[in-house]
Amino acid sequence: MQKSQSIFLVGPMGVGKTTVGRHLAELLGYDFYDSDREIENKSGATISWIFDVEGEAGFRKREQAMIDELTCMPSIVLATGGGAVIKEINRQHLKARGIVVYLKADVDELVRRTEHDKGRPLLQTENPRKKLEELIAQREPWYLEVADLVFDTRHKSSHTAARALLSKLSALEK
Repeated sequence: MQKSQSIFLVGPMGVGKTTVGRHLAELLGYDFYDSDREIENKSGATISWIFDVEGEAGFRKREQAMIDELTCMPSIVLATGGGAVIKEINRQHLKARGIVVYLKADVDELVRRTEHDKGRPLLQTENPRKKLEELIAQREPWYLEVADLVFDTRHKSSHTAARALLSKLSALEK
């Protein structure tokens, strides 16, 4: 892999973009960024608060600006929010500016990983499983559209997943 080539992780919430991304960045000697955390740091507000006050449209506007900024940086691993692929401009930036990896797992695994997380505004619903299924059905075509590589995180620790992903990324160049 070229040293300056950034890696952008896309996929549904709970798939491991942040935890796998941190380990992958460490293995590569890259800086790690999480677009949602960067939005929180820049705005001084939580994602939940932004959703409550500005709605999803307000959040997506902030997310678009952050994706544009972060994807211009060299040698990073970026964990995007699950809905970052909704906007075409984000998909264009991701695809043009780095290697995009679609991390995926089945709905059972995603429900298990997110069931106690109150920081996910879209899952604060009576039926989180149904919401996850709807989000995946809507977004998967976009994840696949931007992906240079699809990687399944099911039944893998974040360390194991990062090492296996690094191996797959290295094979992309051969």
